[in-house]
Amino acid sequence: MITRNIDLLDLFFPQVCSVCGKLNNKGLCIKCKNKIEKLAIFQITKENLKEGYFQELIAIFPYEGIIRQLLLTYKFHEKSYMYVCFVNFILKNKKIFEKLQSYDTIVPVPISKKRMKERGYNQSLLIARKISRELNISLQANCLVKTRNIIEQSKLNKEQRKENIQNVYELKNGEILNNKRILLIDDIYTTGSTANECAKILQHAKPKKIDVLVVAKD
Repeated sequence: MITRNIDLLDLFFPQVCSVCGKLNNKGLCIKCKNKIEKLAIFQITKENLKEGYFQELIAIFPYEGIIRQLLLTYKFHEKSYMYVCFVNFILKNKKIFEKLQSYDTIVPVPISKKRMKERGYNQSLLIARKISRELNISLQANCLVKTRNIIEQSKLNKEQRKENIQNVYELKNGEILNNKRILLIDDIYTTGSTANECAKILQHAKPKKIDVLVVAKD
């Protein structure tokens, strides 16, 4: 029954290339895929633990130009299927692929119940779930919870974002994450306020380490 429902959705709402709009069931045609590949940075940077709560930041693209356009379309314009093309880019790079295999569990940055109802999906969870399945890594999507809705971070400056995001996340069943190597997944990294606040809460579970993976970094 589920398969038939998906087939019907594809029939009435066929997937298209996220860039040029041509029909494509992978969300990105070959021509546009080749164009975007040239923009990838596949960057791994070490973070300062004296100032934050996670150790490394893994970024696939810079958050600018066509990448910024794609992510905003994915996030705010009901294009949930676009997660497939982002994951394909993430897993294509050998360095990133091998790095991701070193983690015990994946935790997506959560969204509030209100935002979930409005949007219909958590863009970070879709990416996290696909990576979890492809690499056979445990996914813990209910350990980190967003307890209330807030002003969207994209509408605020750096200082406002830091204040806006405080005390909105809560740890559930933290023992599951104890002594684990956690990969926290989000779509966009700008000031780092969201990733750092999530990592701060996850630290209460006493994990072995926490790193952050994002599709794009500002």
